[in-house]
Amino acid sequence: MQTQPNTIAELAVAMPRAIGTLDKLGIDYCCNGARSIAEACNHAGITAEELLAMIPAVGTSTEVDWTAEPMSALIKFIVHTHHEYTRTTLATLQHLATKVRERHGPNHSELSEVERLVHQLAADLLPHMLKEEQVLFPYIANVEEAAMLAKEPPMPFFGTARNPIRAMMMEHEAAGEILVQLRALTASYTLPPEACTSFHALYANLQEIETDLHRHIHLENNILFPHAIETEEATRTSAIPAFADNCCGHK
Repeated sequence: MQTQPNTIAELAVAMPRAIGTLDKLGIDYCCNGARSIAEACNHAGITAEELLAMIPAVGTSTEVDWTAEPMSALIKFIVHTHHEYTRTTLATLQHLATKVRERHGPNHSELSEVERLVHQLAADLLPHMLKEEQVLFPYIANVEEAAMLAKEPPMPFFGTARNPIRAMMMEHEAAGEILVQLRALTASYTLPPEACTSFHALYANLQEIETDLHRHIHLENNILFPHAIETEEATRTSAIPAFADNCCGHK
């Protein structure tokens, strides 16, 4: 029997079709996903019942239930959908942030801080994604393969998946805090009357990357990472006795 979700992250995992609604309401289901549904709704100015009524019915959403897919498939989706998008958009944002600050900075002092935060976001996320792609994700794929073959996964230099996952989640929180600062600094991306095309593009891209990063981090924090830890621990627990038996000459 499936348990009822208690936190906003559990709701996003159990009902992927709710993610679009959460995005529209500005409810953070990734970095602040540990909040209860009631607390998150109260902060958004609605009741839990109102939130549930706004979520599309089954079959009306294109959101994939990644809890039912292999971890390797989810990793591929994260890299080719979210990582590639993030790299491309961060390059665009850095250029736009500088251009808009140079043009409109004298009348909008907040643009200097917007530029700084955009460059900080890029400086944080680019090496972060590289570490995932080159170290953590390949290890998770190895763990999944070992589990399918009923073997013990190779022992990584970092000891256990919990260690890099803890570091990645801390870096997710830092990125999430930058997004919060950007939204506050721009009054939720409210454009001034004299905003030029580049100004419009800057704020539109910032809103878009915020939405994408929420979904990106949700997939990792709430689905991939817990599954990876659970699989690694189950595989090592089940594989070690068999290894011991073989060492003693038993078959």
